[in-house]
Amino acid sequence: MTLLNISLFISKLGAPEIILIIVALLILFGGKKIPELMKGLGSGIKEFKNASKEENKNDSTAIEKKEE
Repeated sequence: MTLLNISLFISKLGAPEIILIIVALLILFGGKKIPELMKGLGSGIKEFKNASKEENKNDSTAIEKKEE
């Protein structure tokens, strides 16, 4: 699934659908597990962004060295 497909899917969600998803998550994982899941998701996103920035930095350095 591409990022465009995901964003189109999310944009079509209304309030009832979002509430239903939240209720389903609470039933499946319980109130105590949700913060832990969100913390893990947040740290994963942070690591991904840091790795992406580092890769872009390495690419820029390689291009500069190649031009010299």
